[in-house]
Amino acid sequence: MRTAYPRFLAAALFLLAVTTFAGAASTSNADSIVITFKDGHQQTFALADIVRMEFRSSGKASGTSIDLPTRSRYVGKWTVGDGQGHNYVFTLEENGQASNNVGSGNHGTWSYVAGEARISWDNGWHDIIRRVDMKYLKFAFTPGKSFDDEPSNVGDAHKNSDPI
Repeated sequence: MRTAYPRFLAAALFLLAVTTFAGAASTSNADSIVITFKDGHQQTFALADIVRMEFRSSGKASGTSIDLPTRSRYVGKWTVGDGQGHNYVFTLEENGQASNNVGSGNHGTWSYVAGEARISWDNGWHDIIRRVDMKYLKFAFTPGKSFDDEPSNVGDAHKNSDPI
């Protein structure tokens, strides 16, 4: 029984992390993770501060890990689709400013949250660029919707310096 408990705890933490980082757990409190230790004390970590999580069992170095893209990964020009065959260019600057070539061009700001880029445009639209499996996708939300709602459209996203 003693050897089953650490494995169960590791599996439970892994499932929690996967659902949190994959966007399956879309609650308004999804900006942090709380770890409860054996002695009952808890520690909270902001997801924006976490780059990698490792789960080890039996003291072995091999285990399960989750890698999140870093903030700097998102800085630059991105070609993004709307899922309808139209492509646009988003530019995310180091200072948190954003611009795009939709229509006459739009200005916005962006922030790094839980391993993804969240962009809020001055016209009320907002987008997420998120790594899903081995590629990046752009999720668009109409004015009035939140980042936790169903997106209005989803399309591919490629950083312009990356091979397509």
